[in-house]
Amino acid sequence: MNKFWGVDADPTAQGRIKGAKPVAVLDIGSNSVRLVVYERHARSLTPLYNEKSACALGRGIAASGRLADSNVKRALTAIQRFALVARLMRVGKVHILATSAVRDAANRDEFVSAVEAIMDAKVNVLSGEQEAHFAALGVVAGIPGFVGLVGDLGGGSLELSTINNGTDVDGETFELGVIRLQDDSDGSPSKAAEIVRERLKSSILARRDGGGDFAAIGGTWRSMAKMHQILRGYPLHMVQHYVVPAADMIALCDEIVAAGSLKHYPGSDNVSSSRRDLVPFGAAVLGEVLKAGRFDNLVFSALGVREGYLFGLLDAREQQIDPLIQGAEELSVLRSRSPAHASDLVAFTGQYLAAAGVTETDEGMRLRTVACLLADIGWRAHPDYRGQQSIEAVAYGSLTGVDHPSRAFLSHVISVRYGGLKTKQSQQKLLALADPAATAQARLIGALFRVAYPMSAAMPGILPRIRFAVEGNELVLGLPTDLAFLDGEHLRGRLDQFANVAGYKRASIRV
Repeated sequence: MNKFWGVDADPTAQGRIKGAKPVAVLDIGSNSVRLVVYERHARSLTPLYNEKSACALGRGIAASGRLADSNVKRALTAIQRFALVARLMRVGKVHILATSAVRDAANRDEFVSAVEAIMDAKVNVLSGEQEAHFAALGVVAGIPGFVGLVGDLGGGSLELSTINNGTDVDGETFELGVIRLQDDSDGSPSKAAEIVRERLKSSILARRDGGGDFAAIGGTWRSMAKMHQILRGYPLHMVQHYVVPAADMIALCDEIVAAGSLKHYPGSDNVSSSRRDLVPFGAAVLGEVLKAGRFDNLVFSALGVREGYLFGLLDAREQQIDPLIQGAEELSVLRSRSPAHASDLVAFTGQYLAAAGVTETDEGMRLRTVACLLADIGWRAHPDYRGQQSIEAVAYGSLTGVDHPSRAFLSHVISVRYGGLKTKQSQQKLLALADPAATAQARLIGALFRVAYPMSAAMPGILPRIRFAVEGNELVLGLPTDLAFLDGEHLRGRLDQFANVAGYKRASIRV
């Protein structure tokens, strides 16, 4: 069979960023060992490969002081496979991070030496303060501008730190990981809650005034976020930047703890079997943290120590890059017919807003720019499904630096761009996450895209020559003389549709 790609020389597909060298993090935690390979080391990280093995290295360590031989064997077997993956994917650098269980174990040196021999790389055993620091940087990386307290719940420990102005302070660590807590409480969620209350009495939670946001990191808390979304009928099953009123989550945590069961509690059917018996202890910690800190809101972060560690390795200039715009630029390069057209579209939509006398906020301009970058990512799909597939790519994609209402806004723009002003019933709950003003703006921008594409065919060079003008209640689209032939029924229909959305009584085309 003839091949049009050269896998013998280079296994990288054409759908990858050209010249990108993968970077990986091997995260050796108390509950699981996980390898994440990212496409490249950049401000916006795109996972290329993500696998974990539940090794429970932290199980029993509080009593024995050692990593159990059976769990060490399981972890080393998984790491051997991860070493093969790293070689097959031609990873440039593997960063190995070990956390609570390893740092507390009497036999840590033996285990670390075995890992280093397999991976041919140094293991960085993080202190509790370092773990808190990198967890906080993970939140900064994924939610720029976050201000509040961060908690990272692992199998062996809980780390807390405060973020303000993009930096973290007051890093603390507590022996409150879900596996350790399960052992210390003899498997009783209610006793676990008492232990949490006692151990947090002198924490930074007790010293704060109350209010504000708490950012939650960690696999057990991610499971709780997904569970909460299903129980509440939330339309976007995306953990990153999921915001919940603290009082609502406290109520759910109290219900889970009160159930007294590790298998049957509210939402247990929606939790993976590997996490099910740990969730009640995660609920015990989260409920007590939220009560002690008297927070207004809980914000879940899917980015944590791994991403925070890589973020910390970037120089100051790279750290200031907007991860949402960089991620959208990558998608435009990989999936659109012409990335240069996106720049034309940014200028084209901006010129209309200026002509209409519309003043944008910085965030409004940011989201409009991202919408332009994403506007053509669905062109390869069947025409009947381009809108739906593009919406899903935006709503459920790995973009960071964007909250759920903004994902809904971007999805709505794409929905209108491909499907017109009528939204499918299946999409309505998702799109409704944006407020009415954002929804109206999304419809406006999406309808404006529908004017642009018949003229440009998604290629650069045409849109910069088109000018809008507003004369009273009339919208005027100006064409240069050599493009007069663009004035046709199709374009006029799209222009009339846009004028109606924008609130003009009539629209015209002038050469």
